[in-house]
Amino acid sequence: MNPLPDTPCELHGELLPLNQARVSVLDRGFIFGDGVYEVLPVYGGRLFRFDQHMARLARGLSQIRIAAPRSREQWLAAARRLVQAMQAQTGVDDQLVYIQVTRGVALRDHVMPPDIEPTVFMMVSAMKPPTAEQRHHGVACVTARDFRWQRGDIKSTSLLGNVLARQISADQGAAETIMLRDGFLTEASASNVWVVHEGALLGPPKSEHVLEGIRVELLRELCEDEGIAYNLRPIAEADLRSADEVLLSSATKEVLPVTRIDGEPVGHGALRGKPGPVYARLHEAYQRAKREQCL
Repeated sequence: MNPLPDTPCELHGELLPLNQARVSVLDRGFIFGDGVYEVLPVYGGRLFRFDQHMARLARGLSQIRIAAPRSREQWLAAARRLVQAMQAQTGVDDQLVYIQVTRGVALRDHVMPPDIEPTVFMMVSAMKPPTAEQRHHGVACVTARDFRWQRGDIKSTSLLGNVLARQISADQGAAETIMLRDGFLTEASASNVWVVHEGALLGPPKSEHVLEGIRVELLRELCEDEGIAYNLRPIAEADLRSADEVLLSSATKEVLPVTRIDGEPVGHGALRGKPGPVYARLHEAYQRAKREQCL
């Protein structure tokens, strides 16, 4: 078993090494997965699309009826303190800040206990972006039935369904598991999924089954800048399998081409099984956004 690192984290406002952080076994995050989380990318020591991530965290807290434990300015100060501590300790500038808020500690009971203090935990790690080979050749994915719970729009710490879904692809040496519910695309185990048809970028519509990834709005903005048509609409399994291009997006993957699904090449003609032109334009536009949208 690998020992836990001593990289910086914060628990209840105290900065300490990750391998020294402790929470109660009666924390509702441990007992029930009763909490939400957020992951913020950091480039060059600066937080990327911080306000959008904080807005989603606030939505998640409201959805599960936890009062926001901190203001925007307090979250920003805490995140920056962690980033700077990580830079000082490791010299790493590109990082991920993880924020988790659970309902807090109480005797085990399904009913939400009133007036308990939420547990606030934050940690930071080095960014592990896709490799140059993955960007050049694309990645393989597999499909599976979306067997998760009905509230995929909540960024809940209860991720067993996503863990089981991701393991399906891991067992087959694939990068992601693309999920289908009642014959329509929802998302992947830890990514949003996009298809390209006739030069247009298409994604599933907003619903309780799909997490509204921060990159959903970002890609809309990038498509507008690049003159690429963009639409959120129901995407049937047949649309996924006949797409010109398929893309993944997430905080760590940014935007990443999928070139094989269930062992079959994605795309048509000379670009069959290869990253396509819409991916190339969006990847370049994403790099510009990283330089322009950090604080």
